[in-house]
Amino acid sequence: MLKKLLWVLVACCWASYSYSDGINPYYGYTGNAAVNGLSWNMRDVLPSPPGLDINGVIYNYTIRKQTEDSVTVNVQNENISGTGYIFRERDEWKPGSLDGTQINKVVPVVPSNRSLWGDGSIEVQGNGSVEDARVLYTYRVDPCYDPQYSPQCPGYKVIIPDIEIVDYEIYDATADAYTQNACVEGDTSSQCVAQKDDDDEGESEEEKEEREAEEEKDRKERLEEALAEADNSAMFANALAQSQILAAIDAARNINSYYAKTISGGVYNETISLPRTELPDNKQGLRNGLAQQLLHQQMVQSQYEK
Repeated sequence: MLKKLLWVLVACCWASYSYSDGINPYYGYTGNAAVNGLSWNMRDVLPSPPGLDINGVIYNYTIRKQTEDSVTVNVQNENISGTGYIFRERDEWKPGSLDGTQINKVVPVVPSNRSLWGDGSIEVQGNGSVEDARVLYTYRVDPCYDPQYSPQCPGYKVIIPDIEIVDYEIYDATADAYTQNACVEGDTSSQCVAQKDDDDEGESEEEKEEREAEEEKDRKERLEEALAEADNSAMFANALAQSQILAAIDAARNINSYYAKTISGGVYNETISLPRTELPDNKQGLRNGLAQQLLHQQMVQSQYEK
């Protein structure tokens, strides 16, 4: 019965919707909102998509009342954006209506976004109550409610990130003081030639000779340091090679000492031999076997004699 009511409501509301270009909306319905009582929070009932519009309410319940009593039942939802109710369906049970009567209703509503629907409840006025209440909400979800959901949605905008402009200064390595100090005689780079020309200007012959002597001394010291480093590297390599050779000799000696051993001797022949004899028959065992056989035959024969 519930599925039939749902199909009727969807068929009635289908034509009233327009589709977004390329992304079609989809429909569904909630579970029983009144499963835990006669009041409920819509945040716990509706699914999560923001573009959800409620388009109908389906409910049923059983009325409990005396025949002569008058009872009013309201199925309702509060209006979040204002006062009163965004949905309220009223059922009047007048005197003469029977106790235990069940009601089933499908109520289409003007589609409205989930954000407008407040807490729901079933309100009973009068001397009566309701049992086995079921309240379901049918809805339509438009994924393009947020245009940025897909490039196929109307109003979609390509977001161009703001790239921060960084103020930076290009570092000129040739202008560095260490680079300038690294220029040696014979360097034909433009930077070193320009530096040498600047240094030669305004310099006397005596100062020039002193500077050249100082540079020659520096070159010799750097050459000695380089040769010393080369000698150290060669000595380290020789020491490493010797240590590897010694390690290989130790390994070979250990293997020969502990594993390359042979046990003296040859084949160990069997020294114990058993004579070949025949065992005689066990006469006592034979007599016991015959006695048991005779006893068994007597027991079997006795059942026929009786």
